[in-house]
Amino acid sequence: MKAKRINDAAEFETTIAEIVAAAPGPVYVVFFGTELPETGESFCPDCVVADPTIRRALLAHANSANLTLVEVPIGDRASWRSADNFYRAHEQIQLERIPTLIRWTADGAAERLVEDDCADADKLAAFLG
Repeated sequence: MKAKRINDAAEFETTIAEIVAAAPGPVYVVFFGTELPETGESFCPDCVVADPTIRRALLAHANSANLTLVEVPIGDRASWRSADNFYRAHEQIQLERIPTLIRWTADGAAERLVEDDCADADKLAAFLG
């Protein structure tokens, strides 16, 4: 599995298009609460729980060598709560809850898992196929 990170919302469109074009297999984008400097963990407890489960599921996938995980921190708690958060307002993403895992194709956002489903190993396995 390859992992990439998009820290700047202004670079999301260009970067995700480049990643999808170059990826040898499926691309999954995980949106999560930005890490707190004092702990190094997301401000979002659900994100902290889901992260290792998502990574284990991707690594266990039969096609894991060709998978790409794109990590997208959505901002701090205050910016996340803002109605004009880039990822909330984005036409294809329309993020409502975190964590959210989306399969991203050349056409944009496809299927998604949201919140508690991201921490459910069985649902992740079914989602990844």
